Amino acid sequence: MSQQQNTNEEEDDYGPLLISHLEQSGISVSDIKKLKEAGYFTIEAVAYAPKKALISIKGISETKADKLLAEAAKMVNLGFTTAMDVHQRRQEIVTITTGSKELDRALGGIETGSITEIFGEFRTGKSQLCHMLAVTAQLPIDMGGGQGKCLYIDTESTFRPSRVLSIAQRYSLSGEETLDNIAYARAYNTDHQTSLLIQAAAMMSETRFSVLIVDSAMALYRTDYAGRGELAARQIHLAQFLRHLQRLADEFGVAVVITNQVVAQVDGAAGMFNPDPKKPAGGNIIAHASCTRLYLKKGRGNTRICKVYDSPSLPENECTFAIMEDGIADAVE
Repeated sequence: MSQQQNTNEEEDDYGPLLISHLEQSGISVSDIKKLKEAGYFTIEAVAYAPKKALISIKGISETKADKLLAEAAKMVNLGFTTAMDVHQRRQEIVTITTGSKELDRALGGIETGSITEIFGEFRTGKSQLCHMLAVTAQLPIDMGGGQGKCLYIDTESTFRPSRVLSIAQRYSLSGEETLDNIAYARAYNTDHQTSLLIQAAAMMSETRFSVLIVDSAMALYRTDYAGRGELAARQIHLAQFLRHLQRLADEFGVAVVITNQVVAQVDGAAGMFNPDPKKPAGGNIIAHASCTRLYLKKGRGNTRICKVYDSPSLPENECTFAIMEDGIADAVE
């Protein structure tokens, strides 16, 4: 009992501040309820929100929005800090193992608090890596895990619990518990995909999650919006979805992992000089939103090649890994 109390106290110290704390600042219970219904479950969420987003909530006037932002700003540090503070915080960032030592060496693990995009053709191991992270995220931190649950949004119906069970066996985890710790949702259209993030925020405010997986982020956008006529609307909707993902990463410190498809580059003459005329779908919007971008390619047999395509801290390099019965592992020469 005392151990659980300590854990709760620790979470209060380090975790996000729940929106109910605003009651002490004179914000009414009914206003807090309205904010929750709109997907604001933490004080950080309010502090990071633009004023017009708060005004658009039914029942929140401009005066109330100003008061909410002022009170939230008192509790959340929104000003400048020294680079030394940032450096120290970065040292404490938890990374989640991929199951392959070679891949972990190249990436340093999957970073929490930021968006990692995995893109490639079909059969390159994107969904396999997602299944792997759904399990390794639950491992203790000293084993390379995130010591939290997993949230899995599936848009292509590729989630297979049997894969999770065989990976759990590798780490001597209880299969039933491992599956119970994965909150799964199937998204059927782009609006549904975005609304699931509001439910995700509600769940994250109640219990500790260490990874949020969206497999795949672009699939529904490519079918819901067709042709150049709807391109601008698609990119605006996609940008809002990715902004919401980044907000969850900032608020709750979860690792956000999204998978993406590729499109063929049909530039005529340019294709003659480009040995690999494929690029990730989603254009510049998804390119700027993702912190780390990983490009997966097929190798021989069960081996796959992972290339660091874009990262603020990692050099551009490649490594190989293998897809085994018990998940992702090092490739055997």
